[in-house]
Amino acid sequence: MSQSRTPVYTALAANLAIAGIKLLAAFMTGSAAMAAEGVHSFVDSSNEALLLLGLRRGQKPADDRRPFGYGRELYFWAFIVSLLFFVLGGAFSIIEGIDHLLNPEPVRNPLWNYAVLSIAFLLDGFSLITAIRQFNRERGKTPFWLALRQSKNPSTFVVLFEDAADVIGITFAAMGLVLGQLLGNPYLDGAASLLIGVLLTLVAVFLVRESRSLLMGESVAPAELREIAAIVEKSAGISQVRAQKSMYLAPDEVVLYLQVNFQPDLPNHQTVSQIKEVRKNVQHAYAHVRHLFIEPV
Repeated sequence: MSQSRTPVYTALAANLAIAGIKLLAAFMTGSAAMAAEGVHSFVDSSNEALLLLGLRRGQKPADDRRPFGYGRELYFWAFIVSLLFFVLGGAFSIIEGIDHLLNPEPVRNPLWNYAVLSIAFLLDGFSLITAIRQFNRERGKTPFWLALRQSKNPSTFVVLFEDAADVIGITFAAMGLVLGQLLGNPYLDGAASLLIGVLLTLVAVFLVRESRSLLMGESVAPAELREIAAIVEKSAGISQVRAQKSMYLAPDEVVLYLQVNFQPDLPNHQTVSQIKEVRKNVQHAYAHVRHLFIEPV
């Protein structure tokens, strides 16, 4: 696999540091929003660790048990990360927010929170910028949101969404603290925790949907399949590509099955030669087509 692990390592280091600082500040101040943010950062840290596990296990070579390799390990662990993001991130923040709305308490020592949020914003912002740069390198000239929907690399888009949720969540927590202190309203701290929970839940729903789709097997984009068919049909002795079936096994590994019409008068030995040439031409143009099966019909 060629995926860069830099955004994952950056996010892991940032979230581990931030989680400890946030939870300490929540203990010192009694802030619900800060407690929600601390748990959020801790969950993010475990998420990055699971993504790294998926990347490492996905690099195992093919064997008799897994003849197509272990690339889909990354998709499995990305799906687990998405579920954890929902259960341990969004659900906890919502419960914490409801509890503080029912039992409001004034925030103690708010300067702790402001200092921690400032540090967290800088660290998470740096991690977000790193993830965006990596995603921009991967998407090339494809529009941002289209590339996000088409991405087959959860080690990039999961970290990107987590970091974005971190930065927005910190903003919500800061707003709850500032407005609660200025207005003397302790309910606003609980409301900020609720907003963070809703934000994390929305992000988790998106990540679960995308990760589930990848785990079940997504096809190559129709435009790419048309381009592959054009390459195949340029070969001598081939009249038409009848059918194409494809599936991503990993972000840079595709299995492709083609049904190809060969000219009826083509000798068998030339058919075999053309199949080898087609395989070479397709894999030269699209290196991620690692497994190419051609059936003459």
